[in-house]
Amino acid sequence: MVALALCAACSSSGHRDQVYGAGSARVGESLAVLGWNTSVSNLRWQDDYVLVDVDAAPTDPAKPHADPRDIRFGLYGALSHPMEAAGIGSCENVKNLVIQSLSASTGKRLTGTVCLGPLKDRSAVRGVYLYSPRDRIADTAAAYPAAFPVGLLPTKQSDTGLVVKTTSVDAWRADGTQLTQASLGDPAAFNGSGYMLLGLNADTIAAKYRDDSSARGGPMMLLASPTLPPPGLNPACSDYGSSVLILPEASLDAVHVNASLCTQGDINEALLYATVAVVGTHAAVWTVK
Repeated sequence: MVALALCAACSSSGHRDQVYGAGSARVGESLAVLGWNTSVSNLRWQDDYVLVDVDAAPTDPAKPHADPRDIRFGLYGALSHPMEAAGIGSCENVKNLVIQSLSASTGKRLTGTVCLGPLKDRSAVRGVYLYSPRDRIADTAAAYPAAFPVGLLPTKQSDTGLVVKTTSVDAWRADGTQLTQASLGDPAAFNGSGYMLLGLNADTIAAKYRDDSSARGGPMMLLASPTLPPPGLNPACSDYGSSVLILPEASLDAVHVNASLCTQGDINEALLYATVAVVGTHAAVWTVK
């Protein structure tokens, strides 16, 4: 896996600040990230969804750039829970839209609208970010077992700068049968496919995370595995996904992110041999102010 470098885009806005190591711009401006020169514009609401228009082209067609299908967008701000989606396909479940959904039909340009939500608290949204779960900054990864029914034990801050721990663990067979700790004694319960939803907390001191992210070249993300491509085994796995970027509102004094991630596939792999990795990645954020 080749990590694609994040670089600052040139535009009339001049110097740009970073948000926990992520390049930042105002909505309507462009940034170079993940090998794409990307503009995010026209942030607006429809019902309880945030819509933004995206226009991106490879920064250098001769060099590698992230697969458009891997690029995830999320809402930046003081949200109680991260809200993300893969850009392509993000508007499929939003009704009454007359838009061109994000697509990359030619492979040379990424254009269209991204939909994020549902969310009722409009005041919490400060902008939109993007990243790719497949883009990893070298020598930043730490992986931990997260087996059912215990999940992830609290990690050491000295490992990655974050303390990550499990707040909830729920697991099901693909047929919808929920599993409990007592299921561990039933050999028939772990045949076939299944999925697990992990509630996770990620915490650290904001100033430390800001310094660490700047030195690293980007924020951290949480990755749960194994996983399956959409639609997966259950809509909840599509809603929560298997990754989340740790990019809270920069003005807060502490980093405290409550996230939910899904592992899915072979039931033994997805429940008994699941892992959560903490990895540095390149990212960009567009703010409304």
